[in-house]
Amino acid sequence: MDEYSRFVDWDKMDAGAQSQDAKDLTCIEFQELKQLARQGYWAKNHSLRAKVYHKLISNIPCRTVTPDANVYRDIVVKIVGKRNSSSLPLPEFVDNSLVPTYCLNAEGIGAVRKIILCVANQFPDISFCPALPSVIALLLHYSKDEAECFEQVCRILACNDPSKRLIDQTFLAFESSCMTFGDLVNKYCQAAHKLMVAVSEDVLEVYSDWQRWLFGELPMAYIARVFDVFLVEGYKVLYRVALALLKFFHKVRAGQPLESDSIQQDIRAFVRDIAKSVSPERLLEKAFAIRLFSRKEIQLLQMANEKALQQKGITVKQKRQNVHLAVHAENFKSEIVSVKEMRDIWSWIPERFALCQPLLLFTTLEHGCSLSRFYSHSEGHEPTLLLIKTTAKEVCGAYLSTDWSERRRGGNKLSFFGTGECFVFRLQPEVERYEWVIIKHPELATRGSEPEDPSSPAASMLASSSVPAEPSDRLSPFLSARHFNLPSKTASMFMAGSSECIIVGGGDGQALYLDADLNHGRTSHCNTFNNQPLCSESFQISVLEVWGFRD
Repeated sequence: MDEYSRFVDWDKMDAGAQSQDAKDLTCIEFQELKQLARQGYWAKNHSLRAKVYHKLISNIPCRTVTPDANVYRDIVVKIVGKRNSSSLPLPEFVDNSLVPTYCLNAEGIGAVRKIILCVANQFPDISFCPALPSVIALLLHYSKDEAECFEQVCRILACNDPSKRLIDQTFLAFESSCMTFGDLVNKYCQAAHKLMVAVSEDVLEVYSDWQRWLFGELPMAYIARVFDVFLVEGYKVLYRVALALLKFFHKVRAGQPLESDSIQQDIRAFVRDIAKSVSPERLLEKAFAIRLFSRKEIQLLQMANEKALQQKGITVKQKRQNVHLAVHAENFKSEIVSVKEMRDIWSWIPERFALCQPLLLFTTLEHGCSLSRFYSHSEGHEPTLLLIKTTAKEVCGAYLSTDWSERRRGGNKLSFFGTGECFVFRLQPEVERYEWVIIKHPELATRGSEPEDPSSPAASMLASSSVPAEPSDRLSPFLSARHFNLPSKTASMFMAGSSECIIVGGGDGQALYLDADLNHGRTSHCNTFNNQPLCSESFQISVLEVWGFRD
């Protein structure tokens, strides 16, 4: 056995890991290294993987004073003493019930706890880091001794490159990552998200498990392959793999009853037994087939979620309010949707706003059918929710990310604004959420000329957004320019308003047009979703409501 076998129980280890197929690693170019990591170049050679890990971690930019192997040798006896390592109490910032052993032998299992305690001693600023036991256990398989493993873990924790996020070390960072994952599921795994909403009272509670799936439930052969790529490409890889796991769970379990009383437990069990249905290669293939937003865009979304949590005062671990039950039955009343339907809508909106409660701003039953009153009651609120019930009992609506006051920028002309977080939906006769053309086809997302013919809203929108964008010049319309102080060219055309009309549209070719009297409307659906239009092509409005979001 090689020099990195001290803590490994080879009877548990995948036989393929002992192969000597790969000889050495000489490349230093990022793109080549990325391809080799994704292909598993060093996955079948234990010694080579250990050397690659050492090289990659040694190149992580760290704080000036970062604890090394010598520090560990100095402090471990003082901290651990003569206590049995298997019974050592762990710090509060890790989940004591989840310390993976993977393919470690008895010495390795005890070493995990010793290293965790020494890390806690050297990093007093860590307040929440549930992934740490898994990372330490994994790296022990590829370390010569405990001190070397300690040094590698410290370098990961002490990374000071602001563009290179590695492991969450505070509850705020962890919780905002869960919200960000929920936002990504909402965009990229809509079928799975629909299942989560149907079987879980609190969807965010389910998505808060996403790091546990990776750093806790995934078998050794899988998490090692994920970690190979993670060390090269960073945090975004974790989102990719977690999304792929959710997609596979939905595919394998679709239509089957839950095996337990909890969807959380079912997903955990599926990930633990993933070898029955998906290989490591297939998992990574699925993960990298997802056309995810850029690292910068995800970072901005994470910042927005952190800001929302800070504004709510949620910065330390506490019993989370059931955010997806923010729609309380006792104080919610709408003439258009039920509490259940409003909760369904709440499951679609960005996680940072799901922390809020709905607030009725405008209703035609109380404020009359006046577009000017619609604007006066809606302005100053961002985002808003538009609900419409037709005389034919159809119910549709839109989530609108931007304050209606933005329409003034166009003067008397019809001006488009909004961001790619906008969406339109139908609740009656069937529930359907419409994705945006501009999101599905990012090359369409640039600001074009103002439409001259408001009588053809869908055509105007699609025509005005048909010029390819320069990816280097803009961020995704998924993000709000207002929230991040981005240049105006990052904004897109999802909503429009003037004294004559309101237009909301673009999703799957859908566009909703409302007349100034708020009595009549029509839709343009040049490219319908499953041949199902948003609502009738021409309709009369029975009730219209605008809802805001209250802290």
